[in-house]
Amino acid sequence: MRHRMAGRKLNKTGTHRKSMFANMTTSLLKHEQIKTTLPKAKELRRFVDKIITLGKRGTLHARRQAAAVVRDEDVLRKLFDGLAERYKDRSGGYTRVMHAGYRYGDDAPLAIIELVDRDPDAKGADDKARVAAESQTTVEVPE
Repeated sequence: MRHRMAGRKLNKTGTHRKSMFANMTTSLLKHEQIKTTLPKAKELRRFVDKIITLGKRGTLHARRQAAAVVRDEDVLRKLFDGLAERYKDRSGGYTRVMHAGYRYGDDAPLAIIELVDRDPDAKGADDKARVAAESQTTVEVPE
């Protein structure tokens, strides 16, 4: 019997699962939308909702607790400044999971998980900035 056993194991060890969800949480907060398998997306909701609630709390203790999961300073700043303001009137349910078909290789069910009321410009903003910076600093090679 699985009484009081919450969460999916996803065929991974505990440390791998913890690291994976910490990385996925950081990515979701950074890009505000990611694509993953359906069971991972459903499980990720639990982690992201807790982290956003810590951001809304705004105390030093909450910031340190969130920093234990979100290891990127820019994303942590975004969480406590931008996202906390965006969701200050919402009492939970910060994410949305949408079915996105099946993966070609192994037919795994895919899902898109995104933040509710997300900023559409946040998705891929780092890549766009990197490409723009690279195009400006291209060095012409003499022939």
